[in-house]
Amino acid sequence: MGANFNLKTLTVALAALSAASIASAAGLDRSGQDITAFLQDGTYAEAVYTYLDADVSGKDSSDNKIDDIAESYDFFRYGVKADINETFSIGVLYDEPFGAAADYSGKNDFISHEPNPSFGGFIQPNGESTNVEVRTESITGILGAKFGENKEFQVYGGPVAQRVQADVKLRGKAYGQADGYTTHISAAQDYGWLAGVAYSKPEIALQAALTYRSEIDHTLPISETFPALALKQMNPTRVGEIEITTPESVNFDFQTGINPTMLATAKVRWVPWSDFAIVPPLYNQASNLSLVSYDKDQWLVELGLAKRLTPALAVTGNIGWDSGAGNPVTSLGPIEGYYSAGLGAKYNLTENWAVSAGGKYLWFGDAEGQIPNKKVVSNFEDNDGFALGMKLSYQAK
Repeated sequence: MGANFNLKTLTVALAALSAASIASAAGLDRSGQDITAFLQDGTYAEAVYTYLDADVSGKDSSDNKIDDIAESYDFFRYGVKADINETFSIGVLYDEPFGAAADYSGKNDFISHEPNPSFGGFIQPNGESTNVEVRTESITGILGAKFGENKEFQVYGGPVAQRVQADVKLRGKAYGQADGYTTHISAAQDYGWLAGVAYSKPEIALQAALTYRSEIDHTLPISETFPALALKQMNPTRVGEIEITTPESVNFDFQTGINPTMLATAKVRWVPWSDFAIVPPLYNQASNLSLVSYDKDQWLVELGLAKRLTPALAVTGNIGWDSGAGNPVTSLGPIEGYYSAGLGAKYNLTENWAVSAGGKYLWFGDAEGQIPNKKVVSNFEDNDGFALGMKLSYQAK
């Protein structure tokens, strides 16, 4: 294959999983907001499916066992990119960047099956569990312009449309007077933007890209119920609007050929979760607190190697570290980051079509779960999870 490195055959097989996070490993981060589909040569399209499953169990402050609260979670990512000419490129990306899926079960302080002293010994309501479901969807349009003697530099940017929706139920005496609180945040669409710069040197398969995504301010319809307010002769329900700002982020993606059949990769991601909060108006009026907030920012680092075994087959491995977003952390996502290790493979079906598959194992950091007033109400230790992914891609240069 000559002296040059073959970037196409060395494409990382585990790209489908390279930035896949796990439920509340750091804040609400999920997809990693990957944009590498836009950085591919020529005409490119991909469809990626990722499945996440975790075991997040522990004990409450009454020493009751808390069974696995992490619900399995899956999402899709799509991307398409084309060159207009030697200078300009366009692309459209879809992903599900942020989310959460947790559900308490069993006999513990997060289930409303025992008398709650905050309600004079009454169960409020009976037999329900604490759970949370958050979903987001984003569509990003990108226009890129290459420049330099060999078109080695590229600047790119474009608009982002994002939808957010959420459901939260707080149940059990762990939440005190917030036992029975319920909120539904309806989906609505708002807008932000993306901008970045990239450098490539194809003869050694080198590519580096730095991408910034803006905050997105959402104004969303919300309905709330706070049963304890009825005991104070106040209206326990409210319908209105909530302001939620999904966080900005910075991604750095890097790859370089080590030799004509091996590629090294690195990814770094920063998200300032310490600036993020969900503050439902009725909940805040009753408690003067945020429903969800975080103490620290997220850092994610992943390093990988890809090896081409035959002209059609490449294998890859990577290791990763996620800092989490503080400890103690919200009881709706009690994980303090993770370490990960993954393996995958990519097979070129034809000159243009390829399929990739991979798996990643995650060791979660121990965490204390706290309620919004910062009281620690649970402890989670020795938990783990896994991610599986598949990608179908098309490329024509």
